[in-house]
Amino acid sequence: MHRQLTLVAVLLLLLASVTGAQDKSTANLPSEDTVNGFMQQTFGYDSTITWKIVSIKPSEAEGLAEVVLVITSPKGQQGTTLYVTPDGKHALTGDILPFGAKPYASAQEALLKGINGPAKGPASAPVTIVEFSDLQCPHCKEAQPVIEKLLADEPNARFIFQQYPLPMHNWAEKAAGYADCVGRSSKDAFWKFVQGTYEDQANITESNANEKLTAIADKSGVKGADIAACAAKSDTKARIDKSLALGQAVGVTGTPTLFINGRRIANVSGTPYEILKGIVDFGAKQQ
Repeated sequence: MHRQLTLVAVLLLLLASVTGAQDKSTANLPSEDTVNGFMQQTFGYDSTITWKIVSIKPSEAEGLAEVVLVITSPKGQQGTTLYVTPDGKHALTGDILPFGAKPYASAQEALLKGINGPAKGPASAPVTIVEFSDLQCPHCKEAQPVIEKLLADEPNARFIFQQYPLPMHNWAEKAAGYADCVGRSSKDAFWKFVQGTYEDQANITESNANEKLTAIADKSGVKGADIAACAAKSDTKARIDKSLALGQAVGVTGTPTLFINGRRIANVSGTPYEILKGIVDFGAKQQ
């Protein structure tokens, strides 16, 4: 009886320690009201600027809260991350970089374990390039020729396309479901579907998305009606949610985001091609 009581006491202590850790991890997170208040005070002078809170969570950097927002202005949309100090009185902007002798190994390991998108290139390639993309995102369309050139110049690289529909895009999640189903049906058709969607991006709306995406699937070489039915299934949504969770876990805050052997490149179009190519070449030599 005494031994049973001791075991119960130990379990209660363990439970308390876990609960305490959880409380500590969330105790210093700012509320949505606080974030909105900050944004209102910062940008309220301009009625053309709006924002949406994507997530508020503990940062990988211990003690800091991570607030991810999408800011919309007449110039377009931009993802922004704020890192809020534990006292809630200061916020940092910019990137928090992984550090150490092998700073990108952790992200690469997480990606290789979690990827579920269509891939091309040899599985044993020394360089793995993962793209998180949103088919409604104009920046993703803009970056696509750059990525295609990168793959053409490094044919031994392995490339994986991960769905990452942003919440402010009204047909992006639907397109992600269609693309996921096309990819599971035919890898060749998948790349045609992505290209076709980008080409018709400006003509797709929330109201005609099903019709347009079904037609693009037909033109890509698969049966559009079957793809539409697949896209509406709960297991397809679960796969998209898994891809979103993976992206969030490795620090994706906007699209497109590339990972080259775990190294995150957030501004693909704004990064000179020579630098992207140099990172790929360097990764191949490292392996």
